[in-house]
Formats: sequence, structure tokens, C-alpha cells
Amino acid sequence: MSDKGKAGALSRWEDEGGALPCGPQEALAADCEKWDISPLSDAEIIQLRIRVIALENMVLGLLSKASADQLAAIEEIAEFISPRVDAKPHPLTLHAATQMEHFVERARRYREQPAAD
Repeated sequence: MSDKGKAGALSRWEDEGGALPCGPQEALAADCEKWDISPLSDAEIIQLRIRVIALENMVLGLLSKASADQLAAIEEIAEFISPRVDAKPHPLTLHAATQMEHFVERARRYREQPAAD
């Protein structure tokens, strides 16, 4: 990945709030206090969990067909996910980078498995 590509990825990460001191979407979370948003119900939380699991499996399926260069690019981006020098490391941000690496590892294992007849 080129230096320009890495800089662009990091710039987008910061624009989306991933590198803020209090973690992802810090500014948006502060605005949410102004709105009258009721907490999620148990049923809504369960639905979100189900959707996240489905999305993880869909991404894994797509990654299992990705090229070696594409998988390497994901690993490179994961290495660059870290807080700014003046920011406190946020455990969820660091864990997200680890999860990206795990996805790539799992995708490679699926690629290596023989097709079921």
C-alpha cells in the first residue's frame, strides 16, 4: 500500500472518530445527549447482535474470495490503527484492529479448505 493510500485511510479513520480520545464517534455521542432517544430494548439489542453476526459471516465469505494482495492490504491497515500521539489508547479501537487481523486469518483458512462435494 502506498504512503498516500495509508495517509488517506488514516485520515478517513480520524474523520470518522476512530482516533478521538474517547473513541469512535465521540462528537456524535455528545450530540445524542441533546436528543430524546430512548435506550434500546432487549429485543432491539438481540436483533443488533444477530445482524452483526450475519455481517461478520458475510464479510468472512467475501474475504475468503479476496486476493492475497487485498488480504495483505487489510493487515497493513490494521497495523496503522492506533491512537494519535496526544490521545489515550482506547481498548475498543485497539481490539478492532486485532479483529481485522483475525478476519484475515480466518479467511485464509477458508481458502485453504477443500471444497465439499
